[in-house]
Amino acid sequence: MSIFKKLGWFFKQEKRHYIIGVTSLILVAIFQLIPPKVIGIIIDEIAEDNIHLKIILGWVVVLVLAAVAQYIFRYIWRTNIWGSAARLEKDLRRQLFDHFTKMDQIFYQKHRTGDLMAHATNDLNAIQNVAGAGILTFADSFITGGITIIAMILFIDWRLTLIALLPLPLLAVTSRVLGTKLHDAFRDAQEAFSNINDKAQESITGMKVLKTFGQEQEDIADFSRKIDDAIIKNKRVNFLDALFDPFITLIIGLSYVVTIIIGGNFILNDTITIGQLVSFISYIGMLVWPMFAIGRLFNVLERGNASYDRVAELLSNKTHIIEKENAIHEAPKGTLEFSIRNFYYPDSKEETLKNLQFVVNEGETLGIVGKTGSGKTTIMKLLLREFDDYAGQITFGSRNIKDYTLDALLGSLGYVPQDHFLFSTTIRDNIRFIDPTLPQSEVEQAAQLADIATDIEEMPAGYDTLVGERGVSLSGGQKQRLSIARALIAKPEILILDDALSAVDAKTEEAILSNLKAARQNKTTIIAAHRLSSVMHAKEIIVIEEGQIIERGTHQELLALGGWYAKMWAKQQLEAKITRGDI
Repeated sequence: MSIFKKLGWFFKQEKRHYIIGVTSLILVAIFQLIPPKVIGIIIDEIAEDNIHLKIILGWVVVLVLAAVAQYIFRYIWRTNIWGSAARLEKDLRRQLFDHFTKMDQIFYQKHRTGDLMAHATNDLNAIQNVAGAGILTFADSFITGGITIIAMILFIDWRLTLIALLPLPLLAVTSRVLGTKLHDAFRDAQEAFSNINDKAQESITGMKVLKTFGQEQEDIADFSRKIDDAIIKNKRVNFLDALFDPFITLIIGLSYVVTIIIGGNFILNDTITIGQLVSFISYIGMLVWPMFAIGRLFNVLERGNASYDRVAELLSNKTHIIEKENAIHEAPKGTLEFSIRNFYYPDSKEETLKNLQFVVNEGETLGIVGKTGSGKTTIMKLLLREFDDYAGQITFGSRNIKDYTLDALLGSLGYVPQDHFLFSTTIRDNIRFIDPTLPQSEVEQAAQLADIATDIEEMPAGYDTLVGERGVSLSGGQKQRLSIARALIAKPEILILDDALSAVDAKTEEAILSNLKAARQNKTTIIAAHRLSSVMHAKEIIVIEEGQIIERGTHQELLALGGWYAKMWAKQQLEAKITRGDI
């Protein structure tokens, strides 16, 4: 029953609806008592040879009125209880999705996508069942059952009622024992479902890789193992759940046997009438569903309890990126200055960045180059406030970036990452993702700057072309250029290109950089790249190695140094000549 306590906040919020719903359930239970009582009275009238048409019609009217009343109150409790349960699911889904949007990079490194999807589907459905089916079965098992037992005492005989209900304590003991085991078993089953969900999502996303390396059968085998594990755990849930019904049937059977034996003896002794015994047996029949409801109740509650614990654990995670109470809402602009003494990734003992200092004045372009894993992308992540735990500070417009609200800061940044993510909608809506109301003219202008306009116009549906999930229908270069167009349409103060030109040829790269230089004369641009031609026109270029700057200067100055940059430039120029066939 602890799940009811955990959901106390919601029951208080929906108090009025639940009071109406439960009251209606009680009234339905009361009106259900009328038919068995009427049947008993009619049987006694028949036994006494005191029956005639007027009496029959009178009782028929009573039965019809009781049926109509049950219909009305059933409608009332359904709209109030099921309606409230739907609102709980809606609130929790909104709360969970809102939580997902606020969480930081650490959270998504810790939790798998498939697991998060399972929380947002299976677990929330189980919790909703507590607020709907849980309340219903609670009312049926205790309120309806209790009212029926009271009627048996008042209308028939308290001694017969007591004797007939003697087997019931066994049900309470069994429910207690099985309920605890069911909670643990269902939690394991939900985790197994999360594993299946995560595996399916990962396999579908990586299908091209699986096929390329011929690993389809191995992946199917791995998926089958996870399915088998889930089946085993769900079988345990079903086994424990199935133990309730046979046990309840046994209890009801014992009650019938006791009732017939003792009730028959009471009739012989004129303690009760035949009609009362028939009514009593009907009331026992009415107790069948409340008793089955007890089993279902524990099932619903334990499933909901396990799921609520999983969701609550997820919601208890706190983001490490915290806005200040009086954070600045005005979008920053001006000089960008990095001064980082050191930065460690969470759970890492190795410095990723150290003694990193550079300044980018408004309107300038900074180039960042270095080996893979040298720390280029980490610089971008700190600027985007994906991580805040570092020694030093980053200022934008003479203010620490932590002084701004996230919306203000990120609204001034246009980021094109290495991993280009496109939504499964049209090209137009991907470009104007920041504002779906932007006119077609601005969309086309951004496409021109990213040198993707010609490609789009050659497509059968043009800007209405659906890109597919994650842009599956486009080439790598097209996805990169669409991502650049999406960033440019926001007209950011700082445009960040994180190896965003790696999939385009040299001619396209030159065209894009030329467009950016002309269109963003008073805006800042940061370009991280492996291909040095992407940064050769930058105001300053810094070379990163093991998280620190080992060379800095203009293109010509770095060539004159004869260091890493000069050697890499010579190597890439040679590769370009070989590719063109000049050698």
